[in-house]
Amino acid sequence: MVATPIGNLGDVSARAMQTLEHAALIAAEDTRHTGALMQHLGVRTPLKSLHEHNERARAPEFLARLAAGESIALVSDAGTPAISDPGFELVRAAAAAGIEIIAVPGPCAAIAALSIAGLPTDRFCFEGFLPARAAARRARLAALASEPRTLLFYESPHRVRAMLEDAAGALGADRPAALARELTKIHESVYRGSLSALAQRAGSEPELARGEIVLVVAGAPSTPAEAAGAASHGGLLDQVLKPLLKALPLRQAAELAAEIAEVRGNEAYKRALELKEAYGAR
Repeated sequence: MVATPIGNLGDVSARAMQTLEHAALIAAEDTRHTGALMQHLGVRTPLKSLHEHNERARAPEFLARLAAGESIALVSDAGTPAISDPGFELVRAAAAAGIEIIAVPGPCAAIAALSIAGLPTDRFCFEGFLPARAAARRARLAALASEPRTLLFYESPHRVRAMLEDAAGALGADRPAALARELTKIHESVYRGSLSALAQRAGSEPELARGEIVLVVAGAPSTPAEAAGAASHGGLLDQVLKPLLKALPLRQAAELAAEIAEVRGNEAYKRALELKEAYGAR
């Protein structure tokens, strides 16, 4: 598993170069993209595609070559493979077959953004890309509203404004956040502020919504009462119910929360009543 640069080609490590040069094959998410990188690096190892549409079909072929003693270097278009990129299916199959898997660590956009965001780094939760559809995206954000760990998201440029607006609505307009774009590249920028402020900037500053984007959001502040409720009622149900109760009638919020948290309807309704009494939700 070989990490490759996310922008600055100077970030490729000597170990990564050696691994790519001596592998029998490079499994690449996009052979054209990786081919250009390999040409720049002077690496002539053969390439073969491995992406989300062919990973399961290609796995047996790659496993056979690995079993025969060949080494395969797996790369994604940028960063660490299998992190919101292809690779998981092949790694799982290789592990099940008893094949040794070695990490050649290096760039990762999520970790790079976290390190410079200025938000807590002791505990964090990587969410990758949220659903593209608005309703599903809002539901997922609602489920994260009470998550105390720092949250990390990837987002595409054309959805970042809508995502920030939804995050402000679900997580809190004043929740501190940092948006990092084009990390390690010429136009690298980091925008810090509340979710609502970042959403406004995304609407007025076109350059904010360009390039590769990582959003880092502070975790939810917790109180002893909230912590006790999460521990005694399964956590996820409370996380979903609290923001829904602010926006919907109690019964409707309970029904939707039951579906998202995959619990019985009467359990969700009972907990909704308890939260209403405890926190004054409608």
